[in-house]
Amino acid sequence: MNGSMSQEARWRAVLGRDGAADGIFVYAVVTTGVYCRPSCPSRRPRRENVRFFDTWKDAEKAGFRPCAKCRPDRQGPDPRAELVRWACRRIAQAESPPKLKDLAAEAGCSPSHLQRVFKKILGITPSRYAAQRRRQKVQAHLGRGRSVTEAIHEAGYGSGSRFYERDGKELGMSPKQYARGGKDLEIRFASAPCSLGWVLVAATDRGVCAVFLGDSPVALERELRERFPRARILPEDPDRGAHLEKVLAHLEAPRRTAPDLPLDVRGTAFQQRVWEALRQIPPGETATYSEIARRIGSPSAVRAVARACASNPAALVIPCHRVVRSDGTLAGYRWGLERKKRLLEREGLED
Repeated sequence: MNGSMSQEARWRAVLGRDGAADGIFVYAVVTTGVYCRPSCPSRRPRRENVRFFDTWKDAEKAGFRPCAKCRPDRQGPDPRAELVRWACRRIAQAESPPKLKDLAAEAGCSPSHLQRVFKKILGITPSRYAAQRRRQKVQAHLGRGRSVTEAIHEAGYGSGSRFYERDGKELGMSPKQYARGGKDLEIRFASAPCSLGWVLVAATDRGVCAVFLGDSPVALERELRERFPRARILPEDPDRGAHLEKVLAHLEAPRRTAPDLPLDVRGTAFQQRVWEALRQIPPGETATYSEIARRIGSPSAVRAVARACASNPAALVIPCHRVVRSDGTLAGYRWGLERKKRLLEREGLED
């Protein structure tokens, strides 16, 4: 496979139904004999049953047949995905987020069409995508040692007040705290294979600061170092504690064990309230985003609750996988919807 995307990146695109990846590769499911586009709406397969191919022709040479839903064998990528891919590039290149009507005019379509297609493929609106891009720019500039003011302006915010009003709280910690990047902290980590791929557990001397799920220990360690770029990050001393063992035990038997661990997670006051409410949901139960909002005394902050769940740095220990939509269906999960589904199945909530 000679594509530019790694297998891990391709799997993330499949889990996220990333329309921007259509035309870059296809994935095939060995148990069904079918190959699909990354954005295919079909139910996601298990990772061990998936193979990736650079083109649909490669998949057919290997004996797979095209999916009847997403028709990956049609010449060229999905035109809707091309529109979204173009809009993403345009947003990324702009000094300040372009208005929806200007994007649509440039693309030659109506604002409502662009908004609808963009949200269908990526799951968020163009304005939300632009906000995420700008926050990422702030984080990148802070990680390179820029001052808070420099980072905010270089990311395209007209003023510091605009950043704090709109997006600053979603960094998970204040910009000054984030800019420190874990400076003066010593973080010990350990990783191990598990039934969901790999798990990494990291802790300061105060408590667990990160629990990540993923497909490889290398990628998880990279994510940890990106989150705390200035911390002294070292492998865990086996004699110092059993944080990883407790997380693994809970992962495999959630009803019989509890990850009773001290936490040292960084977040806004609102995020901390949400995360504490999540820790009160026992295995075998779920809560909706609106229920969590009511429990913390902010019934109108449903979207903010969802964002706090997405910012959770400690999978399993802070069980954001137990939060569902009002109709009981599964919403997004930072570590993939398939993992969320399997966690809930393990806890006996689904057939």
